[in-house]
Amino acid sequence: MGCQSPATRFTCRVPSSSVELPGLTARLDRLSYHHGGASLPPETPHAFVYYITIRNASDRTVLLLGRKWVIEHADGTHLVVEGDKIVGEEPRLAPGDHFSYNSKHITGCDARARGSFHGVDDLGRRVHVILPPFDLTVPRP
Repeated sequence: MGCQSPATRFTCRVPSSSVELPGLTARLDRLSYHHGGASLPPETPHAFVYYITIRNASDRTVLLLGRKWVIEHADGTHLVVEGDKIVGEEPRLAPGDHFSYNSKHITGCDARARGSFHGVDDLGRRVHVILPPFDLTVPRP
């Protein structure tokens, strides 16, 4: 999660058999910053807490099964986080429902986060929604 070695740029890619479901959206609601303290290592003293909402305005029920995040640090390093579930849950979103959660990223420098969430709709089709990229900018003194 740090900023130590160079790497190539990555983007969030979803399986080609997955489709974006019109009306299924993801957005960053809020981003908060915390610096230092006993709980953060000296090499990564910057903590960003992000609050995300996934909203289903489609006509299908969607079961969200997982996520993929790519975090590109200003020094060229990257972190890929992907896996099953979203903060330990598999939210089922009927039309009109939403799911909100928060999580965090700690870093030693500025970064840019990209994300996507994937699942299946009530017809068994693989679907995904892409979260617009957002910046994790360390405040300057």
